[in-house]
Amino acid sequence: MKAVNVVKRFTCDELVELITAYLDGALDQPEREGVRVHLAICACCERYFEQFRATIGALGDPRPEKLPTGVHDRLMSAFRERHRP
Repeated sequence: MKAVNVVKRFTCDELVELITAYLDGALDQPEREGVRVHLAICACCERYFEQFRATIGALGDPRPEKLPTGVHDRLMSAFRERHRP
């Protein structure tokens, strides 16, 4: 019997919460593929992903406890504001 490849589907808000885990390689295969698919079809999230990678390059470790006080919350808040209809 052939194995079925399952891809997890994410909303934009869900994807934002998973970016760090995705970059850390901490997601399982269906989740990783779901993130890749979402980034390929959602220009806003793809732009956020690229901005997040640039932020990591500038600031270093993206985990909330490693960023300067309040930076992670401000970044997440700014992204959420941009995605409101």
